[in-house]
Amino acid sequence: MSVTTAGLLQLAMVIIVLGALYVPLGDHMARVYDSERHLRGERLLYRIGHIDPRRQQTWVGYALAVLAFSLISFVFVYVLQRVQGGLPWSDGKSGVSPSMAFNTAISFVTNTNWQSYSPEVVMSNLTQMLGLAVQNFLSAAVGMAVAIAFIRGIVNRRGSGEIGNFWVDLVRGTVRILLPLSIMIAIVLLAQGAVQSWRTGFDFTTLDGRRAHSMLGPFASQEAIKELGTNGGGTLSVNSAHPFSNPTPLSNVVEILALLMIPVCLTRTYGRLVGDRRQGHTLLGVMAAIWAAMLTIVWIFESRTSGVASNAAGAMMEGKEQRFGIPASALWAVSTTGTSTGAVNSAHDSFSAAGGGALIWNMLLGEVAPGGVGAGLYGILVMAVITVFVGGLLVGRSPEFMGKKVGQHEITLAALYALVMPALVLTGTAISVILGSTKGFQGNSGDPGTSGSIHGFSEVLYAYASAANNNGSAFGGLTVTSDWFQTSLGLVMLLGRFLPIVFVLALAGRLAMQRARSREVAIGDRVVAAGRSVESRASAGGAGPATLTAVRPETSTAAVQSDASTLPTHGLLFGVLLLGTIVLVAGLTFFPAMALGPIAEAVL
Repeated sequence: MSVTTAGLLQLAMVIIVLGALYVPLGDHMARVYDSERHLRGERLLYRIGHIDPRRQQTWVGYALAVLAFSLISFVFVYVLQRVQGGLPWSDGKSGVSPSMAFNTAISFVTNTNWQSYSPEVVMSNLTQMLGLAVQNFLSAAVGMAVAIAFIRGIVNRRGSGEIGNFWVDLVRGTVRILLPLSIMIAIVLLAQGAVQSWRTGFDFTTLDGRRAHSMLGPFASQEAIKELGTNGGGTLSVNSAHPFSNPTPLSNVVEILALLMIPVCLTRTYGRLVGDRRQGHTLLGVMAAIWAAMLTIVWIFESRTSGVASNAAGAMMEGKEQRFGIPASALWAVSTTGTSTGAVNSAHDSFSAAGGGALIWNMLLGEVAPGGVGAGLYGILVMAVITVFVGGLLVGRSPEFMGKKVGQHEITLAALYALVMPALVLTGTAISVILGSTKGFQGNSGDPGTSGSIHGFSEVLYAYASAANNNGSAFGGLTVTSDWFQTSLGLVMLLGRFLPIVFVLALAGRLAMQRARSREVAIGDRVVAAGRSVESRASAGGAGPATLTAVRPETSTAAVQSDASTLPTHGLLFGVLLLGTIVLVAGLTFFPAMALGPIAEAVL
């Protein structure tokens, strides 16, 4: 079997399994956040935390809860790293330096998992399990909670301004979604040969008689949640290219599925919660179009040959695992840069200029194809709000999104969200390039205009694009252990995570304060008043009526269809407009920077 055929079969397997999971997983997540029933264990947690699960929060309360929880998480992870040398399972590792502990704590709390260190050398197994793995669950649950809060802002029809309870959403996302799925994935990885051990390592004798030491740890369990939660931080330096974490081609496909399944299926959850599945299908179509285009570009350019080594190998095999090859490496790279995961099974710095540039571009599009857990959904929804505003003005229609008017305050918040990431990326890159010391940390440098200097610029651009988008992957040629990079990248990760969250929640609050218009709308074959719960026969299999009930008394999952005066937010036309808006915003913002780096390198 040829490498291309094997790659196409793996791609087909990913698509088929995602298609099979789309309805059941998407519907399950909708039920999790839509249910009024609390599990016994959840009630115990609420009592311990003195939380009233029936209490609803406005966007201000929700945002303060997110920030307070994240601050506590940051302090805990920072202190744990600093004192790890005196704790069990330290394996002789001392406490982490202040700047590195600062950077790492921010990285894992913000779901970035950027690693400026070698895990085998720096982090103990206890720090990995108690600190970093726990944040893999919690930071992912925070992203999903924010996405659900934004949806509640859309479906709130009474103008109460309430968008749910953060603590309830956090617990449910962790207990009912992330934990069960990660256990199942970890079992599959164990069956494939991934390592899961309480031991810190073992000694062995090499074939030439030398003594050596190999690290052991809870690799399978952390590999599962790092992919499922679109986290990315590994327990080994080579991340998911190591056979202890990713032993076989089948485990490689399973891990790709893990990092894609929740972001993809959340579009189904969105369609269910707003009462119109076409809305979710439109978002999924846009995500799929971007993902497919990027995969095609990277696959083609990595399959071409340039130079003696690549001609001998028949492809750009430098930095790639022989057992995965070009197709599986390209599939992983596009998926990880499009989902804010950051995990890698190949060295992105070794990709061709065009292939590596496409990976940078994939992040600079805002990581909405399909984006991180929760972050991808609320990111593309904000772009949909901007699309509605721009498209509505162009054709002379009222800017409305799902029955809610998009006025001055709403579009201002959406614009602020869209500007945060570009400001952080371009500012961080510009300052770092200007600093004279940066050149000494670049694995590639040289006189201006040379291939080395251009690739060095691409390394810096990739680093800040990854940090601002909470991705975590990197071009490995850049050494980021200096105080400048530790601090600046940490601040970029912090602002790149929480400023957009605040703007998203503020936008959700504005939408939730709008009352539903008193008009009748058509849903399926019935006509009902906007804002009421309804019955619809439009179930997926046509098997009888399905009752849509509200999450809270003041919300409704009844879909509010656009009338002749508004721009429809579903279908091919809106999908093309949304896709065009995403590409145009990124193109106008980042084309000059891309021209100085990957584009210039590709044409040399």
